[in-house]
Amino acid sequence: MARSGLAVLLACAVLILAAANAAPWKPKKVKCHDRKEYPTCIHHQYCPAMCPRSCYMDCQLCRPVCSCDKGGSVCQDPRFVGGDGITFYFHGRKDRDFCLLSDSNLHINAHFIGKRGPNMTRDFTWVQSIAVLFDDHRLYVGAQKTATWDDAVDRIAITFDDEPISLPTEEGARWQSSVVSIVRSSGTNAVTVEVEGMFKITANVVPITEEESRVHRYGVTADDCFAHLDLGFKFYSLTNNVHGVLGQTYREGYVSRVKISSNMPIMGGEDKFSTSHLHAADCKVARFGRGDAGIALVTDPADVKCSSGITGRGIVCKK
Repeated sequence: MARSGLAVLLACAVLILAAANAAPWKPKKVKCHDRKEYPTCIHHQYCPAMCPRSCYMDCQLCRPVCSCDKGGSVCQDPRFVGGDGITFYFHGRKDRDFCLLSDSNLHINAHFIGKRGPNMTRDFTWVQSIAVLFDDHRLYVGAQKTATWDDAVDRIAITFDDEPISLPTEEGARWQSSVVSIVRSSGTNAVTVEVEGMFKITANVVPITEEESRVHRYGVTADDCFAHLDLGFKFYSLTNNVHGVLGQTYREGYVSRVKISSNMPIMGGEDKFSTSHLHAADCKVARFGRGDAGIALVTDPADVKCSSGITGRGIVCKK
């Protein structure tokens, strides 16, 4: 009887551990892929607790860093960190499309999903998908609707020029054309998309967990976990005429109008950024296709080095 009881206990322990390993809150593992440059930083590490699914490995520091804390990020409800480093929120409306960035040769829209909680005057919203227009190309990255979240199931959808892109579900899997490169940054639900000399986008599909719903009173039910995108943007050749919810924050001399002292600084102007559909460059602040070159900017402060020899965070070099 004792042995039988022990066997039952061991079986239960195995089931509990298995359930824990399959839990949706299990942090994602990341690692540094540049073994030549960073030979001592080659092992997987878990994402921090504050961003269990959206982090990257800082190879120089050799530690995971939250993706949503960098300039050019769009995460959560949606929380933006602009090119100027200032954090703000832009809620938009559920089931609507908004212009994140519009420049002469690059336009990015986002489709918002969400729901309205009881006694709320606005929608809770998240970015479900983005459309990127550049040159004569169209890129789509989106989170597929799902009821119950499972990290092992891939819920990311990608098309390029309206053709579906299929990637093996293994870290480092790559699809590449003469224009764009798409690489899985983890086995499922995370990719990096890059067009040389133009942009680099990291996209992670993440759910709203029961705990998040409880804490923030989202009211998310079992039939839809509101899978959405956490996004990171890096731009290489914007002009000083760039606009959009995020794009305007990259302009030289841009002064944010959000109330920084607020617990939740909110960017308004919903009517300016609204588009007729996800692939339309028709918001009121659209710049796409106008051919207004303006001033070419180096938009990543970490990479700035002017010909005059001046370097440093916040420096802008004019061509």
